[in-house]
Amino acid sequence: MMVLSMKIASMLIIDVRRTDYEGGAIRGSLNIPAQGFWWNRGMLYEMAYKADIEWVVFTCGSSSGRGPRCAAWFLEHVRDVAEDNDMQVMVLEGGVKGWVKAGPQYTQFMDGYRESYWTDLFAEEERSKEAKADTAPSGTGGDVGLQAETGGASQ
Repeated sequence: MMVLSMKIASMLIIDVRRTDYEGGAIRGSLNIPAQGFWWNRGMLYEMAYKADIEWVVFTCGSSSGRGPRCAAWFLEHVRDVAEDNDMQVMVLEGGVKGWVKAGPQYTQFMDGYRESYWTDLFAEEERSKEAKADTAPSGTGGDVGLQAETGGASQ
């Protein structure tokens, strides 16, 4: 939100989601899926450089895998190949999920925002987290019995 409030004209947000690119995207972001990003990083740099972009911010669903990985590839290209020490490369903490969870003051800056998509996604994640907690071995008799009922398979 701080970045948006500063109205940085020379900032570019790169959203690297592919199959989970649903429910909306941060306004003005570009979608370059992580699966093909490695081959496109040079083109992205040239485009950003020619547009006088100073800040390139990467995001994905939660910014814990694809976003940081693509940011690292891009930073390596910016510093080592292009020898550019001025362009700043960052990762949006919490990703698009964190953006949505922050509330309406953030979701108002999303294109194609669908509240029902995010409500369903967060509910499913919560159910999955609870199921994992229920089946995680903790040394109690209840957990052992539950694992026996599920055939011992862990999630």
